Amino acid sequence: MYKVTTDVIHSDALFGHVLEDKHGAVVTFAGTVRDQTDSRRTLRLEYEAYAPMAEAKMREIGEEIREKWGIENIAMLHRVGTLEIGEISILISLAAPHRKNAFDACSYAIDRVKQVVPVWKKEIWEDGEEEWVGE
Repeated sequence: MYKVTTDVIHSDALFGHVLEDKHGAVVTFAGTVRDQTDSRRTLRLEYEAYAPMAEAKMREIGEEIREKWGIENIAMLHRVGTLEIGEISILISLAAPHRKNAFDACSYAIDRVKQVVPVWKKEIWEDGEEEWVGE
């Protein structure tokens, strides 16, 4: 599953989607909205994406992980719209027989998402200023 959504993402949303009896490890990464960027207090974030392309790029990352680590069970959700402090903007989950590959692949996945998935983020700061920044 590779999906861009406007729905609230819960931390356990993908666990059952990736887990099978043969797996000894499920690793999940949740990217959340923090209340500060550098020395500026953040009020909220707004995300936009071209969903068909973003989902296709997430699927490509899944294929890269399959080729590199042999991991088949991968899922990613990326939220768009207005997100408040503490809310999940991205959830990546994958399952594998062993933990090392699962951790390595999950770390790779979030790095690649930030490199190639067309999602844009606007930071809204406490002082009233706003800025579109790279994911």
